[in-house]
This record gives sequence, C-alpha cells and structure tokens, in this order.
Amino acid sequence: MEPNKRFMNSITEGNLWIYVLSLGKEGEVQEREVPRLVFERFGFLPSQIMLKTVLFRLRGEKYISKEKLAGESAYRATEKGLRELESMRSYCSNLLQKL
Repeated sequence: MEPNKRFMNSITEGNLWIYVLSLGKEGEVQEREVPRLVFERFGFLPSQIMLKTVLFRLRGEKYISKEKLAGESAYRATEKGLRELESMRSYCSNLLQKL
C-alpha cells in the first residue's frame, strides 16, 4: 500500500473514535445516523462492524453515554470523552506545526 493511502486509512477508519466523539460533542446522535454524518462531515464511510466495535468500546470506557432520542438508540460524548478529544486535537495541532 502506498504511504499516502496507508496514512489516510490510519486517520479515518483506523481512528474512528475521533469522529464519533466529535459528532457526540454537540448533543445526542442516533446510532443509525452516524455513518451518514461521518460521510457528510469527514468524507469517508465507516464499516458497520468497525462502527459497532468503536461505539461498544467507547461506551465501555465511559467516553460516550447511551441515550434515547426519538425512541432510538443514541449517544452523547461524556466529559471524559470531550477531554480525550481535546487532547487529540492539541496533539494533532502540535504535530502539524512540526511537519
């Protein structure tokens, strides 16, 4: 795989948690809407298996909380999740300055 393709994969599907937390920072997000929102906002379509895995792990580690929105499963980023997202944002900003 070409270096650029490998990099693009690692910062999209390979780090799906960043995008999930980003969507959940503004309020409740219905789980069924996540693939569409990721595609519209970030330009890639995550696989359902990867998405389910990421949501399960984020819930288990208390980075997101399970909610109900219009009677359907939804989630919201917790304070812990927001801190993690901000830490990643800071790291990326510093890295970009160094590149």
